[in-house]
Formats: sequence, structure tokens, C-alpha cells
Amino acid sequence: MTKPLIGINADFRSAQGDSPAYTFVTANYYDAVLEAGGVPIIIPPFQTEEDIDEVLDRLAGVVLVGGADLDPRRDGWMLHATVRLQESRREAFDRCMARKISERRLPVFGIGAGMQLLNLTQGGNLFLHIPEDLPEALPHKDPLDPAHRHTLEIASGSLMDRVYGDGELRVNSMHHMAIDEVAPGFAVTARCPDGVVEAIESTMSDWFAMGTQFHPEADTASALDARIFEEFLLGVAESSHSMSLVA
Repeated sequence: MTKPLIGINADFRSAQGDSPAYTFVTANYYDAVLEAGGVPIIIPPFQTEEDIDEVLDRLAGVVLVGGADLDPRRDGWMLHATVRLQESRREAFDRCMARKISERRLPVFGIGAGMQLLNLTQGGNLFLHIPEDLPEALPHKDPLDPAHRHTLEIASGSLMDRVYGDGELRVNSMHHMAIDEVAPGFAVTARCPDGVVEAIESTMSDWFAMGTQFHPEADTASALDARIFEEFLLGVAESSHSMSLVA
């Protein structure tokens, strides 16, 4: 069978002094897609909707990667002092592409800021700084320990449940923002024991969409975490099959 083409949005850094602007993506993202059976296609931050449509026409699914923080002012909130913004060009592109992915019902997997973006564009919102918004929460980011981890509580019958099953598990944690209100059409499928949302899945029958706040592609991830990409590729295959039956 033909392997599915899976888009991966790239990060962007504007020109600074003698350094030119450049686009980049952590290799772990495309390696994880390759290992799960997909063919990754890196998508630079296009500046026209026509170009975004051109590439989405050719894809079976999209992974929305993590990165710096989303700008809360784009959603009507004040800028918090702890927010470290993404480049404007990347965020404008990501938001536009996320809306188009939704309109097309294209399978999507958001990771870290990618999950937060998915939630925002579908009508949810975010906590801007966990230590202030949820002062009783566990630490979710340790500047001195990039391998910082915490346990998860998994919703029964969810995709996360299929991946992890029973038993205690620990996932990496490197964020200070988090989902507050979950977007309509989505359900929380994993939380940290302190209640912070760690995974969401679409409850809509016509759209396979999912997200994790933790990073299953990272060097600090476990071999079991990598199975999330396998589940995503299975969902992509099922969505493609359903679309072919409709067509």
C-alpha cells in the first residue's frame, strides 16, 4: 500500500543581523512519522492561503509541532510576562492552516503548542501560566531538568488507553501554558493528577483529531510513547478509507 503523506509544520526564525531568516524542524518529528509508516512532508510557513490549500490537497494528515508560546492577544487576552512568543509569521500560518485542516476534516495530531493551537482554533482557551492560574498544580517545567516527568491519568476507552493500558506511566513535561476550557467537539483523554489537561481527542464522527501536551517524539519519550504515532497513522488510514467509500 502507498504510504500516507503526513505534513509537519516547520518553525521559523526571522533574519537577525547578518543571520538570514530560516525554517527548521526537530528531526524527532519526522523520524517518528517515518517509523510509524508515514512519509513526512515539511511545510514552511506559507504566506498565502492558496499555497496552504495546494499542499493540504496532497496530504493524508498533519502533525502540528510544538515550539514557543502562542500570542494570547490574538485571542483577546493580555500578554503575560512569562510568554515567549512564536515568530509572527509562523503563528499566522499555523492558525490559518489549523482552520483549514478543521474545515477539510483532515486528520491532525497536535503536540505541545500544536495541541494548544488545535484547542484554540476550535473554540477553547488556555491558562497562560500554570504556576499563577493553578497554584496547587505540580511543576510542569523544570529549567534545570529537561527530562522532567510526571504521571498521567488516562480516560478509559480512549486512544491514550489503547496506547498505555493499565499501570502507572510517566511522560515528559516542559510547558507553562495549558488548556483551560476544552473546545466543543473534543474530550479530555489524559490529565496530570493535578488536573492539568495532557491529551484531547475529537468526539466528532467525521474528524479524527487528537493532541498531547507532552512530547512523544522527544528524546525524553519512552518506547511506549512512540505508539501514539502508530495510532495516529491508523486513524489516518481509517479516515482515508472512509473518504474513499464516500467518494
